[in-house]
Amino acid sequence: MNERTRVAQQQERQAARSDTPEGTLMPPVDVFEEGTGITMYADLPGVSKEGLHLHVEADTLTIEGEVALNIPEDMEATHAEVSMPRYRRVFTLSRELDTDKVSAELRNGVLKLHIPKVEHAQPRRIDVQVA
Repeated sequence: MNERTRVAQQQERQAARSDTPEGTLMPPVDVFEEGTGITMYADLPGVSKEGLHLHVEADTLTIEGEVALNIPEDMEATHAEVSMPRYRRVFTLSRELDTDKVSAELRNGVLKLHIPKVEHAQPRRIDVQVA
């Protein structure tokens, strides 16, 4: 089973579970597998760096974000499409991934995570000697 299949199955199981805290949104996430690791893109509109919380514990990655809606004090919203100001997503990671080397970047409401594979799980070229 490759990483893409493993992550897709985890997403299906998570969507079917009812233990996601009430009042949270599940952000859409795209996962791309390369030979050296995986790259994840999570849509988190309205989440600032200060409102973003990433946790890796054992083989579990948790993405949590708080939407910062700055409404001036003298104004009141008559219509709001964001009713749940929190995002939360949990992934089970393969043991082939090196969770000590996760890199994260937040730009324009999109979180980019790169998780490299451990060295022994990365593809490598074998040189052939001519005898």
